Amino acid sequence: MNLATGAMGSLLPKLLELLKEEYKLKKKVREGVESLEKEMKSMYTALRKVGEVPRDQLDEQDVVDKFLVRVDDGSEPAANSNKIKRLTKKMAGLFIKGKTHHEIANAIKDINKQVQEVASRRVRYNVDNLVAMPAAVAPIDPRLRALYTEVTELVGIAGKRDQELMKLLSEGDNESKKKLKTVSVVGFGGLGKTTLVKTVYDKIKGEFDCRAFVSVGRNASAKKILMDILLALDMYESHFTILGETQLIDKLRERLENKRYLIVIDDIWDEKLWTIINWAFSKNNNFGSRLITTTRIVNVSKFCCSSTNDSVYQMEPLSDDDSKRLFYKRIFSQESGCPRELEEVSTCILKKCGGVPLAIITIASLLASDQHPKPEDEWHVLLESIGRGLTKDHGVEEMMRILSISYYDLPSYLRTCLLYLSMFPEDREIMKDQLIWMWIAESFVQCEKAKTSLFEIGETYFNELVNRSLIQPVYNYRGFVYACRVHDSVLDLICSLSREENFVTILNGTDDGISSQRNVRKLSLQNTIKEHQTMPLISKSILQVRSIATFKSAIGLLPPLSSFVVLRVLDLTGCNVGDHSHLNLQDLGTLFHLRYLGLADIGISEVPEVGKLQFLQVLDLSGNYDIRELPSSVTRLRRLMCLLTEPLWNLPDGLGKLTSMEVLGEICGDSLCTVKALGNMKALRKLQIKFNDLSMELEEAFVESLEELSNIQNRHGIFSMLPAWIRRNPAHLSQLHELHIWVEEVRQKDLGFLGKLSALHSLTLRTTRQRQLFFGADGFRCLTTIVLVCRSPGRIVFRPGALPRAETVKFEISLRVAKEEAASSGGDWLDLGMEYLVSLRKVHVRFYTSGVMVGEVKQARASLENTLHAHPNRPVFGVFFIPDIVHGTSDDDTFV
Repeated sequence: MNLATGAMGSLLPKLLELLKEEYKLKKKVREGVESLEKEMKSMYTALRKVGEVPRDQLDEQDVVDKFLVRVDDGSEPAANSNKIKRLTKKMAGLFIKGKTHHEIANAIKDINKQVQEVASRRVRYNVDNLVAMPAAVAPIDPRLRALYTEVTELVGIAGKRDQELMKLLSEGDNESKKKLKTVSVVGFGGLGKTTLVKTVYDKIKGEFDCRAFVSVGRNASAKKILMDILLALDMYESHFTILGETQLIDKLRERLENKRYLIVIDDIWDEKLWTIINWAFSKNNNFGSRLITTTRIVNVSKFCCSSTNDSVYQMEPLSDDDSKRLFYKRIFSQESGCPRELEEVSTCILKKCGGVPLAIITIASLLASDQHPKPEDEWHVLLESIGRGLTKDHGVEEMMRILSISYYDLPSYLRTCLLYLSMFPEDREIMKDQLIWMWIAESFVQCEKAKTSLFEIGETYFNELVNRSLIQPVYNYRGFVYACRVHDSVLDLICSLSREENFVTILNGTDDGISSQRNVRKLSLQNTIKEHQTMPLISKSILQVRSIATFKSAIGLLPPLSSFVVLRVLDLTGCNVGDHSHLNLQDLGTLFHLRYLGLADIGISEVPEVGKLQFLQVLDLSGNYDIRELPSSVTRLRRLMCLLTEPLWNLPDGLGKLTSMEVLGEICGDSLCTVKALGNMKALRKLQIKFNDLSMELEEAFVESLEELSNIQNRHGIFSMLPAWIRRNPAHLSQLHELHIWVEEVRQKDLGFLGKLSALHSLTLRTTRQRQLFFGADGFRCLTTIVLVCRSPGRIVFRPGALPRAETVKFEISLRVAKEEAASSGGDWLDLGMEYLVSLRKVHVRFYTSGVMVGEVKQARASLENTLHAHPNRPVFGVFFIPDIVHGTSDDDTFV
């Protein structure tokens, strides 16, 4: 069902293209298209409910794609009558050939027939209610972040489990404690093995000279794992890729010799694989080194623990009380708890979840609805759907059943988006923005309202999947979700469904190749086992590919780019294309239907010719630091919505023609022409710009351009002082919710201007000079994260009512300057007013200690810690002391 509706959403825009004047179809064909378009528009939302379109309807999309390739030579749409005449003549020539005429006409006739069949079923099943598209970006449920913390606590932190595991790692007499010891944690998917081991790893890693935490997965190769360990130990070099397993093992043994190390090998499946990896760890190590493995397979765990000094730890489910705690926290507010009428049915549901955290969270997410639980009758329906529940004998099967319930509860458009995640390898951190743009390029994201951003609708889809606990959010240090992970059990489910529906074809070394008996629509090259596997045979099945995601170890499997005539999505991120002579990036110019082109971090110094890619929406060139300019042909990409680059100093004239642009960065704004062009990009939401020499004329032009950008939400910039476009009229930036800015000095009145940015959620201020700053009750009403990074920091004070929604606060203070300023004002230099931040969850403070006594440093630490311990939210905090402030900070990561 989800695939059919996804196909419908992709097909409709193409039918509209066929109806454009330049495509002069014969009357009967045109009438067929018009009739089909009307029928499909009326049925599109109903199809999401019925979802019974035959599986092979997806095949019909390529008929239209191929047709468009034949009539479109990549030039711009006809702009005058001569071009139209030439195109008309070309079309006439195509349709003289009976084969082409009948191919298109018969395909349209077949699709029409299938649509009519679905219409009949719609009447039969009385499907009248329409699925409304979200009007605005639905936020991620704020309860989820606390929930994932709760999972960690229940599985490991402050519980018996981590204590038991740590005991296994440390037990024994003095002699055995010195020997290398392996502990293997075993249990089926969803129990929290990785969470537990990561908790213990973070607790004890400081006791070891070397440490590494690497994820393995089902199809990993020994070579990849060895290189991952070397990378985690800061020992990786580029030439390691040409080394064999034996040479890598020698490198690793050399690195670990005479060291006390802690290595975690997470999610191992294969005994033979462990045999090879284990050769890297000398049994003669007498420094108390430790190896930890996790696995779902009991025999593998026993195999990892072959020595008498080793131990197997069997992961157990949560207790009934812990299960209830986790379940209720997801559904109910802490104040109300579980209503009496739902206690019995919730107990029955939890019994079927078997104490498995993943099952509990997934089922609870089905029953949670905004701030209120769903009606009682839906609880009973869900209870009956689960079946016999999780048992020791049927754990894996029933886990899949529980996850399937969550999958089939999704609207059809979300099912398609979730299945698309099978394009990515296991244990991968999937970038949120990249994923949404790929959905858009696939036409999975549909917009039914004018002036609504496709990306914002896609962001709603992403957030819905997070809220339903089918993907796990990854937060950055500012507290924003920038990526997601897919739990192994969820990935197993969607890969299985994807194979059944022929949605994504995965080449990961376990297949002999791509069957010529079925058409490949979406191809994910993830080869991780067969080191010398050759690229698949170029057959008819390969020529139908519409999407390709290639990962680093599999780039050699990719056929020549010119082979793919209907390709819409191509992601080569992180792949070294230059090492493979059969891949010529100049062939990209022939991929007329490309919507998404991911060339991030592929080591190129020039942008390939892309001017003919008239449908291109996303061009990702980030990570290619040698690229300094864009070709002028980029300005012909009128549909381009997202352009990502490293700092570009030379930009072509005509950027103002890119009126569909929503995301632009990182560019240099020293050109008056560039700054003025920004004003034409009315849809721009995110802008990253740097000024080396911000003259008065340039700033005036920049202010004028910004006043045209009513949708701007995210800004990065470097300025000598707070720019005029903030100081003059903050109200015109009513959509700005994230601002990263570097100014020479921040003054108290600057905080007043910034505080008037009504939608601002995240603020990062980098300064060269900053003395005393007071945050009062005025302004910053929506701010959740504030980061102040300064080379010459002063005192910061929060007053009553300040930053009412701030959860994360990071700043720097010079104790000497704070002491001097407090003395001049008669205040307490250690009183920062942290107790007034009512929403506080995380605090990082960097104290510069130059010019103060040791006793005063200790007093500052104790004062701050006492304040935060007394805070009702008990925020997580870090206090850092730096003796010298000459070098300051140059990167946010060093601040954390």
